[in-house]
Amino acid sequence: MPTSILPQNQDEKELFNAISSFFCRFKIGDLLRACNAQKEKGIPVIRIFKYKLCNVFTDRSMYMQQKTGSFREPFSKNTFYRFLNGVKTNWLRFTTLLSKTVADTIEPLTGSDRVNAFVIDDSLFERTSCKKTELGSKVFDHASMRYTKGYRLLTLGWTDGNTFLPVNSCLLASSKASNIIGPQQHFDGRSLAAKRRNLAQMKGTSAMLELLKTALNARHTADYVLMDSWFSNPAQLVAIKNLGLNSIAMIKKSSRIRYEYDGEQLSINKIFGICKKRRGRSKYLLSVNVMVGKDQKIPAKIVCVRNNRNKKDWIAFICTNPDLSEEEIIRIYGKRWQIEVFFKTCKSYLNLIGECHSLSYDALTAHVAIVFARYMLLALEQRKDEDNRTLGEIFFYLTDELTDIIFGESFQIILRAMFEGIYAVFQVTEEQIDTFINIFVDQLPDFLQKSLARSAAWA
Repeated sequence: MPTSILPQNQDEKELFNAISSFFCRFKIGDLLRACNAQKEKGIPVIRIFKYKLCNVFTDRSMYMQQKTGSFREPFSKNTFYRFLNGVKTNWLRFTTLLSKTVADTIEPLTGSDRVNAFVIDDSLFERTSCKKTELGSKVFDHASMRYTKGYRLLTLGWTDGNTFLPVNSCLLASSKASNIIGPQQHFDGRSLAAKRRNLAQMKGTSAMLELLKTALNARHTADYVLMDSWFSNPAQLVAIKNLGLNSIAMIKKSSRIRYEYDGEQLSINKIFGICKKRRGRSKYLLSVNVMVGKDQKIPAKIVCVRNNRNKKDWIAFICTNPDLSEEEIIRIYGKRWQIEVFFKTCKSYLNLIGECHSLSYDALTAHVAIVFARYMLLALEQRKDEDNRTLGEIFFYLTDELTDIIFGESFQIILRAMFEGIYAVFQVTEEQIDTFINIFVDQLPDFLQKSLARSAAWA
């Protein structure tokens, strides 16, 4: 624990023990060295990293700690900012390796028949001013349907249905040069800094594939990739299939996106119109097998779900594993909502947006990686506090594993989202996400709840 926030009471002692255990158990120092985060002399990098990670559990920023005289670390602010601004640290690799290590700890707690999934989504990383922020852009916010200054935080996560872990991410600037407001630095194309910036200026669908490849190279495993309609174009479904993964995604109701059905290239609206629907109280309205792709075609299954309050409204999902049942497709897709809770938790409690005001793209990338490490710490503590199977070998064999999300829960999430009148984007409302976050926070140990409450008040 950094000396600026040494434990003063029982809650802080428990926090100190949790953080120390996290660093030792997952060998954070070794991971930092593996990602080229190291110094030749002076204060160890892990000391600076630990201070940055723990700073969320205090009620004062580094600036205010220095102003009030409570900053007692053995390094200066220049050392701290040089650490964040380092162009040679591979933060993408760091979060990928750390999440893999944490996932390996969680996976044995569940049965071999449990379905694990990658989840892909993006969230707005807003910056009030981008004129001096490197690669600051005008980016399109899918939630508000307008352009906003900042970045899109494209994130790949992993879930077993109970615990969500961020795997890696990229702060996406605009792929159009005309929408980039901030300055652009140029590096040798072979350097990590250049590759990081090239990834930032890719289209979201291309960057998504790079994040998946990075995760697979680190030996992350999952049964499915879950996506919303913004990433579910046929080309992406085929590309993900070529990586050895099946996808479950919501389909965009676009006349320009076509699927091969009964020998014809048809849009989802036309397929829905010509096919006979299921009657009665069926859990789904329509299920058809199609072929997806142009040059390379793969089989897939489309499942349409009705809106019980509006018979004219429906949404469609596509799965590239046609052997999977309709109920399982809907149930597994329900796991995607955990990433929405993750984004809101990071913004509300872990200071994702307001803590780092650096103008350097490298520093912003480092900040995001450290926030992800904070969330992994919370997710692990929540799992330990909730799942008795983490307490030891005897408990592992005598205690049932935590239940996976059931079909009814997934179906209710889908219906609630539809009832709120957000069919096109298909995102849960702020109230629903707040409810999910409250559930997540309530399941944390008391000492973490109190620390996060202070952090939320400070933010």
